[in-house]
Amino acid sequence: MTAALSQISVLVLGIGNLVMSDDAAGVLVVQQLQQRYRFPDTVDLVDGGTLGLDLLPKLENITHLIMIDAVETGKKAGTCVRLSGEDLPIALETKISPHQMGLKDLLAVSELMGHSPKEMVLIGVQPESIEMNVGLTALVEAQLETLISTVVTELTNIGIHPLPV
Repeated sequence: MTAALSQISVLVLGIGNLVMSDDAAGVLVVQQLQQRYRFPDTVDLVDGGTLGLDLLPKLENITHLIMIDAVETGKKAGTCVRLSGEDLPIALETKISPHQMGLKDLLAVSELMGHSPKEMVLIGVQPESIEMNVGLTALVEAQLETLISTVVTELTNIGIHPLPV
């Protein structure tokens, strides 16, 4: 491992509620990544569920945060997005499910404590439904592979190469 890579610490955080239909997308992506790939010790994959501020310790000492979640974009259901920089706070302003307020608060408190990651990316999908129901809608389920490959690409772009199991 090169010196630059040894200083990289990544949190891949899947957020969502498994009993609210498409809101489960982020959690399901992390579960699939855990089953399909091996990651170096510098990468932590976390099923964040709806934990909100309970995730604060996970943000300490990380350089990169990759979040996966259902995101209200106003676009067609199943549309995938990659948001970073200035677009990130705007995306977190539109609350589509109970956990998103927790995510916004989590990032704000992390920043106040001086633990804000150098790079943050939100990989999301426009939900069709976030009603109480187990299972994704067909439009969002059809995008799971796109979300998974987008996360793998993000990791590769920062020099981390997940190995298939």
